[in-house]
Amino acid sequence: MLPIGPYTLRNRWILAPMAGVSEMPFRVLAFQMGAALCPTELVSAQGLMRLSARTMRYLRHDSAVEQPYSLQIFGGEPEVMAKAAVVAKEQGAQIIDINMGCPVKKVTKTGAGSGLMCDPPRAGELVRLIREATGLPVTAKIRAGWDHANKNFLQMADVLGAAGVKALAIHPRTRAQGYSGQADWSCITALKAHVGSAFPVIGNGDVKTVADAHRMLETTGCDYVMIGRGALGNPWLFRQLGGGEGPSPEERCRVVMDHFQKHVEFVLRDFRPRRPEEATPEGLKRHAESTAVHTFHKHLGWYAHGLVHASVFRAEVNKLETVSDVLDACERFFHQAQLDARAAEEEYDVDYRQALG
Repeated sequence: MLPIGPYTLRNRWILAPMAGVSEMPFRVLAFQMGAALCPTELVSAQGLMRLSARTMRYLRHDSAVEQPYSLQIFGGEPEVMAKAAVVAKEQGAQIIDINMGCPVKKVTKTGAGSGLMCDPPRAGELVRLIREATGLPVTAKIRAGWDHANKNFLQMADVLGAAGVKALAIHPRTRAQGYSGQADWSCITALKAHVGSAFPVIGNGDVKTVADAHRMLETTGCDYVMIGRGALGNPWLFRQLGGGEGPSPEERCRVVMDHFQKHVEFVLRDFRPRRPEEATPEGLKRHAESTAVHTFHKHLGWYAHGLVHASVFRAEVNKLETVSDVLDACERFFHQAQLDARAAEEEYDVDYRQALG
């Protein structure tokens, strides 16, 4: 198993960086379940360079658990990205990951995300400048290309390799595909054959089960497997990849409630009044709790997927506003929740705009 820079990971399973999902509590949970690396969600280089309070919130991490700590940044200007990476290093980052795969228009129109697939020399300059400015290992996540007629992932690998990239993750869909269609794993196979042992290749895309993860390793030859949607509501997947068991109803209940409480603490820690009604301590607490509850709704939906009466539970919690009410609802539902085999096989409605890159 090839190391990533100076870091030899404990296994081959990596949590994908997902916007709105890969905040500190979820990353820590994935690490505890057995993931070997959990990059942050994409962080704005401009915001880092300005030391924006909102951006700096994304850098919070648990240094005792998150080893190594990989921070993903996005931007299109090499000098700005290098300065942002220095700030990231000062805040504890041990690996700098560059997002070169986000397909969202507001990102690509600035030359960032998948926009970098259209300009390999500039992408290489980003890697080189960040590496020189920080001395940290630099990794990147790319797509197969901009569209079907412009699949240039091998060219990108050559340019980024020459610039000193220490690992390359590939989501084998094009920017034009977004998250539609099927991931073309043959791109992963071709990329690994092309770079050999020059640096590790991380495969990503359509990995939902233990069998999927092993099949990707076996059929593509990639060094690591990056898992996004498969871990949503199922962090136990990382434990099962190591030969462990899935959760009992009691454990599921305990983990969901603990994750929710950690999420609430994460949100409340930096919550600041934004409206007149939040000016009083009572008003601030009420709106902070409401924000924490609403931003956790997606996780509760994912955790409930594949369980009996999941739709009833989702409808109930989506109306709740207080932390205590959500905890009560979770204890009632998850403590006795039974698997619904037919529902578990169905695709739950995941908003892939939250899984940028």
